[in-house]
Amino acid sequence: MTGTVHIETISPAVMLLTIDNPPMNPLGVEMRETFMAALDQVETNDGLRCLIVTGKGRAFCSGDDLKNVSGKGEDLAGFGRLLDRLEQSRVPVVAAVNGWCVGGGFELALCCDIRLASTEAKFVCAGVNVGLMASTYRLPRLIGESRAKSMLLTGLPHDAETAERYGLVTGLHAPDDLRAAAIAIAERIATRAPLSVEATKRTAHRALDLSPEDSGKIWADELRVLRRSNDHKAAIAAFRERRDPVFTRS
Repeated sequence: MTGTVHIETISPAVMLLTIDNPPMNPLGVEMRETFMAALDQVETNDGLRCLIVTGKGRAFCSGDDLKNVSGKGEDLAGFGRLLDRLEQSRVPVVAAVNGWCVGGGFELALCCDIRLASTEAKFVCAGVNVGLMASTYRLPRLIGESRAKSMLLTGLPHDAETAERYGLVTGLHAPDDLRAAAIAIAERIATRAPLSVEATKRTAHRALDLSPEDSGKIWADELRVLRRSNDHKAAIAAFRERRDPVFTRS
């Protein structure tokens, strides 16, 4: 394996993971282990408040390494574990989609909480192109069934402008500006009340699977904890004193 996942500390509260496995940044078995190890490392940082994921070169990620797929199913299961791990991260994850975002790489982006894209990015639901299937759960939830099926059933590339119009990404940026844009939104998230951010992420992630009654109960349970937090007290005190709050994730 020649690839790696670079770990960069942007600030005490923001870290960036860069997939570097040229030319298309596939995540084969060893690269997935490297990615998981990188997640282990950054999540030991109690001060982490937001994580950014991007790719190096002309691709964000092309998914599994098809040159080394065994065909026995463990490859797909291993990729699924990585996706679940990223999606369940304690902190919000921002995808900075810098180029080709294909197959399992597309699914990787879907597992992030916020997606920004370069104007040169391309998005491909490649399952039907390689005799497989992917993104049939997350993508319809994000952009609706009709648009999702258009992407899923054709396997065609979709440009960044279409991705933004579909709601797949929330902002387009010139290639040289993408990194700064991702850092800016991550730093903004990092200044918000950490326990509130984490609870909001958990609750929003489950929202589409719940009835209004169940959603309301979860919201009330989370809010009950947050109202007793030191961060909430700090925010109220700061509001009254007309200053910025200092949050401690407690």
